[in-house]
Amino acid sequence: MKLLFDENLSDRIVSEVLNLYPGSTHVKSHGLIQTSDTLIWSFAQQHGYTIASKDADFHQRSLVFGHPPKLVFLRIGNGPTSHIAQLLRTYYVQISEFNANPNTSILVLT
Repeated sequence: MKLLFDENLSDRIVSEVLNLYPGSTHVKSHGLIQTSDTLIWSFAQQHGYTIASKDADFHQRSLVFGHPPKLVFLRIGNGPTSHIAQLLRTYYVQISEFNANPNTSILVLT
């Protein structure tokens, strides 16, 4: 499973979780900084990414449009990248099961 990290998350997170989520990347790597959520959503959909974001707009979009792409919604406050990486490592099994389930669109992590 590969994650596409939204711009509200540091691009440094990719290197911290790449061993668990191979193929993951950040929107910055694709020239998608300061672009619309619609464009990011479409990019993730076309390239088979699961979006990882703290942006409530993606949460709403996922509720309205369903999947693909799927969304790992990080409902956490501001904190260090290491905390987010640890959260993604801790919930690796749940994230993998979520990604494999064809009936789910959103996984909320707190």
